[in-house]
Amino acid sequence: MTARLAFTARILLALCMLLATGWAALALWYRLPFASPLPAGFAACFTLLGLMTAVGQFRPRRLRALATFCFAMAAMLTWWGSLKAPAERNWSLDVARQVTGELEGSLLTLKNVRNFTWRSAEDFDARWETRSYDLDQIESVDLAMSYWAGPDMAHMIVSFGFADGDHIAWSVEVRRQEGGGFSPIADLFKANTLAIIAADERDVIGTRTNMRSEDVQLFRTNTSPERARALLLQYVAASNRLAEQPRWYNSLTTNCTTVVMTMIRTIVDEVPLDWRVLANGHLPAYAYDAGVLDNSLPLQKLIEASRITRRAQEHGITAEFSTMIRRGLPLPQR
Repeated sequence: MTARLAFTARILLALCMLLATGWAALALWYRLPFASPLPAGFAACFTLLGLMTAVGQFRPRRLRALATFCFAMAAMLTWWGSLKAPAERNWSLDVARQVTGELEGSLLTLKNVRNFTWRSAEDFDARWETRSYDLDQIESVDLAMSYWAGPDMAHMIVSFGFADGDHIAWSVEVRRQEGGGFSPIADLFKANTLAIIAADERDVIGTRTNMRSEDVQLFRTNTSPERARALLLQYVAASNRLAEQPRWYNSLTTNCTTVVMTMIRTIVDEVPLDWRVLANGHLPAYAYDAGVLDNSLPLQKLIEASRITRRAQEHGITAEFSTMIRRGLPLPQR
């Protein structure tokens, strides 16, 4: 029995080593600041070390092999921890600035609000603005889901509405460098930093409906004005912190959904953990089950009624964009 337990422990240890080796090899591949093929060479060497150490757990002198692997892994983690998110790079123009906010009484002033005019995904007029909002006039929170890669993955945008019909939309995004792209795998390994964008809906939603032709669904929520105000101030606080201390974007742990869920947990007593937060294309179902959306319709009918891309394309991005995309949307009872 003792021998069997010892053998099982070695198997588990070897599996842990293989997982650590896989992570380290990918980290070296994606993040070493050398020209190809050096990163691939370092990754291959670490992979070979990990494989030999894992196999060595079933041979004599396994402790020496384990000590060598632990030393290499400690050096790897030390290097990994030294990689700090940069504040300055040649950022892509649409994420070149980080919004910040100041609150005086009930008046919120936001600097670097994005209000681009998009003619195509690459052709646009860049415009960054300073805007003010009276938080005593906040009325609503709407959830926009933009599907760009099938039904399981979407980009989440949260928009706050005011009594005068104005809206301010917030989007947590990858802060790419000019000419760079989005890679879910690379962004697990400190490839890009995080950006929180506050924007006019004609910009951040309109570019997804009219320029990219993504399947955008806009859901009205039953969030009270008090909680809407609290959530908006969470966005502002997170943005101000990000302006002072940049953070890495991570496809799993620090993305457009998890960052917002962290904010929500500060103002809501209980937010259950759910797989649909990671597979965020299913987030409307999660919100529906939580009673945040209109429950008078079956979920699938609510989703169909909340699609706005065709309507936005038919009417165009006009001054009445925010009013137009909300016509006929189901409105839940508070």
